[in-house]
Order: sequence, then structure tokens, then C-alpha cells
Amino acid sequence: MEKQRLIITLFGATGDLAARKLYPAIYQLYKKGHICEHFALIGTARREWSNEYFRQVVLDSINDAVEDQSHAEEFVSHFYYQPHNVHDQDHYDSLRKLATELEAKYDTQGNRIFYISLSPALFPVITQNLKEQNLLTDQGYNRLIIEKPFGSNSDSAKELQAKLNHAFDESQIYRIDHYLGKSLVHALADVRFGNTPLEALWNKTYIDHFQITLAEAVGVEARGDYYETSGVTKDMLQNHILQLLALVAMRKPVDTTADSLRAHKIEVLSHLRLYEDADDMRKHTIRGQYGQSADGELPAYRSEMNVAEDSSTETYFAAQIDVEMPEWEGVPFFVRSGKRMSHKFTTIDVVFKSEDTEEPNRLQIQLEPNTGYYIAMNTSAHDFQKKPVQIPLSYQYSEEALDNMPGDYERLIHDCILGYADSFNHYQEVVHQWKFVDRIHKLWANMPAPNFPNYPAKSLGPEHADELIQRHNPKAYWYSDL
Repeated sequence: MEKQRLIITLFGATGDLAARKLYPAIYQLYKKGHICEHFALIGTARREWSNEYFRQVVLDSINDAVEDQSHAEEFVSHFYYQPHNVHDQDHYDSLRKLATELEAKYDTQGNRIFYISLSPALFPVITQNLKEQNLLTDQGYNRLIIEKPFGSNSDSAKELQAKLNHAFDESQIYRIDHYLGKSLVHALADVRFGNTPLEALWNKTYIDHFQITLAEAVGVEARGDYYETSGVTKDMLQNHILQLLALVAMRKPVDTTADSLRAHKIEVLSHLRLYEDADDMRKHTIRGQYGQSADGELPAYRSEMNVAEDSSTETYFAAQIDVEMPEWEGVPFFVRSGKRMSHKFTTIDVVFKSEDTEEPNRLQIQLEPNTGYYIAMNTSAHDFQKKPVQIPLSYQYSEEALDNMPGDYERLIHDCILGYADSFNHYQEVVHQWKFVDRIHKLWANMPAPNFPNYPAKSLGPEHADELIQRHNPKAYWYSDL
């Protein structure tokens, strides 16, 4: 295994994401030998931390995965901290000097990844200074990882892209979506195109509809101020859901390159049917907001911290999305996501056409909390009645197998190190995703909000949610996980 040489500079090193996700992910890469002696990480933030304090924070964050304390201490010895004000040009000078020293010490050969785990408003400030203060190297590679959201609408995304392009071209920008790091999402193309029966049936002749569900049990917690400006459509639909839809609906890539995969996803996203008017929206979408739970234990959204008492922000959204491509004519994609639902689960259901049986054949890809595959197969009861029954064929990954799978951020950081861009959003994907969500918000602006709240916390959303699917197929309903 080739040991990678690089310096990672992390803006936002004292943040929650860094401690919960990033440091454990990088430690796994170190444990597995993907990065080793020719690696360093510079953490930056406003706090006045020392190298020693920073390293202890990292040690604490990886504690559950440590098997050899001396090995863990060796790992954190590669971590350095630089107090930093992103608006102060002198601080970039100090950052450049530290990076130059570490490059010589660890022989990283000019390979640098800049990971910005801060507000998107700071992306252009940082990238402009990285270029102007000469932190980008002439040898090796320079790559930029940024977290969502990428803009708040089409116009802001376009403006942000133009500013980033002053320092980084599109091939150097890695927009991270942790759902694309999930092992089963990563394997979707292989499942679709690597199995002859599925590839033969994955079309409008045999499929009745798709369902994509991202259900969350948590509420907005301490993020009320952010959520009031986003709602579930910007927080979940614009990125995670539409990315899963693109992977489910895309044509077979002509090869295994990132350019080919992303081109086919862009094709799908550019053919999403936009809702025409308010009547079209009412027919094909449902928006909701959670109220207090029936047992009184959980508060309503409007009672959460930093949420307006009369808020019309949606915490639940379900929709029928049509992909205007010949192979999907008449096959709707039903999507839903909500907060404070009965439990957390993420599933993709492929529901096949059925004329003679009550329950159709169905493939469910289970992303969380269970990880595996489920197929519903029809047979008859083994008695004199021979009544039709449905039996499950399922495969669940064992705890050992799950432990051996790369974590979401582990996979994505690893792919960025190797220059694999297929699990990251291309700018053109972002453009079409925002175009679809912008249309929804434009129509909502001229429509009265529903009578919120319209579903209790710890439920599966508004009671009439099944009606959305039953307009397409009277026998259909939303599937949950198993």
C-alpha cells in the first residue's frame, strides 16, 4: 500500500464536526496505513490553543477507537495548531511559514488539502487569502474540501462558485456530502449494473415507482436559527435526497471514471420536472411541521430555541418527483424527509409493478439504522387454501462487517487524498439541485402556509402523506424500515 504524502489544513479545528467525525476518520486512515510518516495536519481556529492542548482534544475524540495508546500518541504528534483569524492576512503568513516547515519535516512533496469546516460565508475569504498569501503550492496538488450548504439558492451558489474559482478550478473542489460516503450508497452503481436480473428490470416496464426516505428522530436541537432559514427542503432535499435520486435514476455510465458517473447524474438532475404552479405543488407535494408529541415529552417546533412562535418553516417534506427521461416515463420518484419522526431510518425502495397480487415485489436498500438489502417475494401458503403470501429475503451486514466498512468521512477524505471525485458533487449537480428547490420556494412564497403544526413529534409525518402515493397507485403506501 502506497503511503500518501500530504498536509491537511483544517479551518474550524475546534468545532463539533471536527471532534465527532473528522479526527476519528483521519485516525482510521492512519491505523490502516493510508497515511503515515509523511503526513501532518494543521488545525486553525480563533481559540488560543497550544499544540499540546490540541493534541489532547484529538486524543479524546478518538479514544473509543484506540487499541494502542503509544500508536495514538504517535498519530497526534502529526497535529499542529495555529490560532487564526480568517480575515487577518498576517495570520495567513504565519500559516504559510508553518506549512513550509512541516513540508520539509514530513517530506509531503507539495500535496495540500484545505478543509473548510466553517460557515459558507467564509469560503471566499479563506480561498482568496490562500491564493494571495501563497499557501497554494506549485508542485504536488492543491485540493479544497467544503461542507454544505453550497449557497442558499441558485444565485448565491453561482456567486460562491465564481469566487472560489479565483483560487481553485472545478477539478480541485470537493463538495462533501456525507451520504455519498455511505458504503451502500457508494455501491449503488454496482448493485444496479453488476446484477443481471436487476439491470434488466430497472426500467419503466417493470418498476411502478421508487421511494426514498430520510427520516430523523431528532428535532432541530440547538440549530433553530439555522433551520429557520433552511427548512428540510434546503437541509435535506437539495443535497442528500436529490443525490440519491440521481444515483437511482441515472443511465449506466460508459466507464468507471468520475467524469462519466457525474455526467450521468447531471443528466438526471437536469431533467427533473419543475412544478408549474400552486395547484401542481399541492397535488405533488406535502409540507409539514411537527407539534408536541402525544405524550407531551417533546416540544413543538415553534417552542424550540431560536424558532419563531408563528414559524412557517417546514420540518417535513414529501413529494412526487418526475424525471423527464424516456426510460422513466410514468414512473414517479416519491421522496420524504422529516424531523421528529417515530425513529431514524434511511431507505430506498424499488417497488415493482404488480397486477395480480396484493403486495408487489419490492427491493429495499437499507442505509440506516440497519444496513443491508431486503426483497419481498410472493409465494403461496403451504396449506389447502394456497393463499398468496409474501416472504422476505434479506441480508443484513454483521456488526463485524460494519466495523470493517469505512465510515462516511473516512471514505470521503480518503477519496479526496487519492483524487477520486466520484463521491463529491460537481458544480453542475448543485446548479440543477438548486433550480429544483428554488422553484418550490418561489411557489410557496405565493401560497398560504398549511395549518401548522400538522403532525405530532414521534410520528411518521402528516396523516394524509399516503395520499400522495395513492394518487399514482391506490394500493400503494409509504414503506418504513423493517
